Amino acid sequence: MLPSTKMMAFIMFLLSVVSQTMLYMTPITLALALSSETDKLALLALKGKLTNGVPDFLPSWNHSLHFCEWQGVECGHRHIRVIGLHLQNQNWGGTLCPALGNLTFLRSLNLSNINLHGEVPTQVGLLKRLKFLDLSHNNLQGEVPVEITNCSNLEVIRLLYNKLTGKVPTWFGSMVQLTKLELGANDLVGTIPPSLGNLSSLKLISLSRNHLEGNIPHTFGRLSNLKGLYLGLNSLSGIVPPSLYNLSNIQAFVLGENQLSGTLPSNLQLAFPNLQSFSIGDNHFTGTFPSSISNLTKLQLFEISSNGFNGPIPPTLGSLTKLQLFHISNNSFGSGKSDDLDFLSSLTNCTELRILSLDYNRFGGVLPDFIGNLSTHLSSLYMGSNQISGMIPEGIGQLIGLTDFILADNFLEGTIPVSIGNLKNLVRLVLQQNKLSGNIPSVIGNLTVLSELYLHTNKLEGSIPFTLRYCTRMQSFGVALNNLSGDIPNQTFGHLKGLINLDLSTNSLTGSIPSEFGTLKHLSLLYLFENKFSGEIPLELGASSALTELALLRNFFHGNIPLSFGTLRSLEILDLSNNNFSGTIPRELQNLSFLDTLNLSFNNLYGEVPIGGVFSNVTKISLVGNKDLCGGIPQLKLPACTLPPLKKHKRSLQKKVIFITVFCGVLISFIGIISIYYLRKRPNKSSSSPSLQNRYLRVSYGELHEATNGFSSSNLIGTGSFGSVYEGSLLHFEEPIAVKVLNLEKHGASKSFISECKALGKIKHRNLVKILTCCSSVDYKGEDFKAIVYEFMPNGSLDSLLHSNDEELGSRNANLSFQHRLNIALDVANALDYLHRGSEQPIVHCDIKPSNVLLDDDFVAHLGDFGLARLLHGALRHSSKDQVSSSTIKGTIGYVPPEYGAGVGVSPEGDIYSYGILVLEMLTGKKPTDDMFGEALSLHRYCQKAIIKEEITEIVDSCLVVEDEIRECLVSFGRIGLACSAELPLQRMSIKDVIEELHAIEQKCCLS
Repeated sequence: MLPSTKMMAFIMFLLSVVSQTMLYMTPITLALALSSETDKLALLALKGKLTNGVPDFLPSWNHSLHFCEWQGVECGHRHIRVIGLHLQNQNWGGTLCPALGNLTFLRSLNLSNINLHGEVPTQVGLLKRLKFLDLSHNNLQGEVPVEITNCSNLEVIRLLYNKLTGKVPTWFGSMVQLTKLELGANDLVGTIPPSLGNLSSLKLISLSRNHLEGNIPHTFGRLSNLKGLYLGLNSLSGIVPPSLYNLSNIQAFVLGENQLSGTLPSNLQLAFPNLQSFSIGDNHFTGTFPSSISNLTKLQLFEISSNGFNGPIPPTLGSLTKLQLFHISNNSFGSGKSDDLDFLSSLTNCTELRILSLDYNRFGGVLPDFIGNLSTHLSSLYMGSNQISGMIPEGIGQLIGLTDFILADNFLEGTIPVSIGNLKNLVRLVLQQNKLSGNIPSVIGNLTVLSELYLHTNKLEGSIPFTLRYCTRMQSFGVALNNLSGDIPNQTFGHLKGLINLDLSTNSLTGSIPSEFGTLKHLSLLYLFENKFSGEIPLELGASSALTELALLRNFFHGNIPLSFGTLRSLEILDLSNNNFSGTIPRELQNLSFLDTLNLSFNNLYGEVPIGGVFSNVTKISLVGNKDLCGGIPQLKLPACTLPPLKKHKRSLQKKVIFITVFCGVLISFIGIISIYYLRKRPNKSSSSPSLQNRYLRVSYGELHEATNGFSSSNLIGTGSFGSVYEGSLLHFEEPIAVKVLNLEKHGASKSFISECKALGKIKHRNLVKILTCCSSVDYKGEDFKAIVYEFMPNGSLDSLLHSNDEELGSRNANLSFQHRLNIALDVANALDYLHRGSEQPIVHCDIKPSNVLLDDDFVAHLGDFGLARLLHGALRHSSKDQVSSSTIKGTIGYVPPEYGAGVGVSPEGDIYSYGILVLEMLTGKKPTDDMFGEALSLHRYCQKAIIKEEITEIVDSCLVVEDEIRECLVSFGRIGLACSAELPLQRMSIKDVIEELHAIEQKCCLS
């Protein structure tokens, strides 16, 4: 240590140096030093608001480094000031700090997908050098602040996928430097301001997925540099302004799902010479087909479905060599004449064509043999619901890329061509409702990836081919209403382990039910009615635990009703009527809590009728035409069951029994004759299904108010996008209920109510939440009230089990084994497969995530919350990356597929993406919005790196015990999640393959 005198001298020397330095510092240098400190303080303030004080947020943001070295911060070389701030895809949460406005040198700001909430601070208007602003994919609310007009250098504004409200600001029209304005997927209302037509530099404008109405401004015709116009999924009306057809630089013209009308110009090729995507589906356009599109040589996507177009299709489309999708379904094209399909010859030049959708029109004529010369890339060919006649040409076998071939509801004749066996990639073959004859060709067995085969309502003969056993991925097989005969071949359906729906009804099939049906663990619907089957029901059928509908009526079955039916816990409909069954009614049937319709009429049953379960409701059972049934509920009006009589009364009692028996026999015969006469008088229905329409019991507001203790907070079990869910109990239902009360002040809540009722009213599956009843009334204040009542799920949601910090739920999470997670994934996959392909009208759920997966007592998963679900038109019963929805759909950040953000409509592939993220979340225990994920690292990439290297222990949920025997199965499970969450829709795994792969994992790890 220096002596004190020397120390004082050293300090005086330092002060002298500092004072001399200060004398020579210019005012500009000093100002820059102070400004640099201001930037640092602004960044630290921003950090505090974003993380809510979380200490490990951006470890690089510490005082040991200059702030220009902090992650996501970019500084200028000339001035040590912040010019770029890129913190996207981190999902920390929090709000935007007003101190952001102090970064006055900022030119680029990207805070997309970081789970922001609150409003956009007005201080953003202080960033006068700002050129790029991206706050998309957050939860920002409120209106767009007018102060942004001060940022006169802004070129790109991206605010899409938020919850912004109000109108589209008119003052955007003064920001003349703008090249991109993206406000899609918000809650904006009102009309589109004409002032946007002043933005002469604008190249892209996106206002899709809002609630805009009114006309498209004619001033848009001034946007001569515009390349992309996205206005779909709104409520715009009127005609397309003629001025828009002056936008010669347009590449994407997307106006689908509005209420626009009018006709298309005849000179479309002159208006849009650079057009690549043209989508105006689901509007009210009329007129003839715009033949001028034949000159749009850059066209890749052409979609005008669900409009009012008519007339012929010109045979000049061959010049569209880059065409990938041609979708003109749901119009009135064609005239039922022989030359309607002549235009197909020109499409043989379109070598990139992948989807050709012509269904639900008026096309006549026959299928030409040269149809086999269409693109080998063609994966989907939809020509159903037309007036096509003749035979299916052998040339169809040349389309080796086909995955979907739909020709239902036409006038096709002849046999199914043998060449169809060449279509090794075929997944869906739908030829129902035609006049096809002959045998089902044995080459069907070549189609080893076939998932759905529908041949209903034809004139097919012969037996079911044995080769069907090779279609091991089959999920739905339907040949109802044909002339098939012979026995069901043994060792055939037992190989179809993934079979879900089997309909052999209304044929002339004979023999007994193969016992191998009991090995079909996923069989949900089995229709064998109106055939000539005989024998006893195999006990093994009781092992088909997934059965929801079993219809064996109008056959020659005999013997007892198997006691094993009491184990079919998912059974909802059981119809054994008009057979020769004998014995007593198994009491075990009253324990089937989901059984809603039971028909045992016209058999030889006797003995006591149970009184529990389905037997407690006289409207749900039919027992007429049986012998000596007694007991049951009073409404059945059956005689009481008595003890055996004493011997001394035997003779007199015998006389009474004989008299009563004869009287009852006459009475029952009379009732039977009247019933048969009535049934024959009833009009035939298009479907031979024995299913009955649900008769939902309506409830009042008062009953729901009482059932939930006045909608008490103690009964609250969750909140959703459009309302709250309460637990309760109603007198009409034995089990607890869940009541979803819609918040009608929330925009879209009423539409959500209608969507959910419409969706759930059309579907029924063991892995979907069951709707019990609904209520549309007024409350005690006279205000509108809407609610939906569901079955209560005791084990809550998958989200609560995976992520809750609650001590009880945490312990349940620890017990959420890999087997549980695998079963849940399989349950959700089966639900999706039913929604997309198994229901009468395909449904896209649009919001697959763990909080919408609910678990019952047995941890069976049920998919719920159909408030965003969309029914697709019949013409869209196929996989297509370009399918569209019928309303504004946003889904949930982290689970929304990337193509939705680009304006592509909803599709089954979008649900598959969300499902893939859900699988990865179950594998890792991490949400896709976890803090660790950012621009360079997403949940998908996080898993991809570890799975490729098979370092599964690096990413697997810490609650899972990774034993050697399941390590490989965990890797396979993760690969399914990766394949489903691929960025491009066409790259994603099909749901049929998902189910098959999950079964393979189940068997490999001995988890079945």
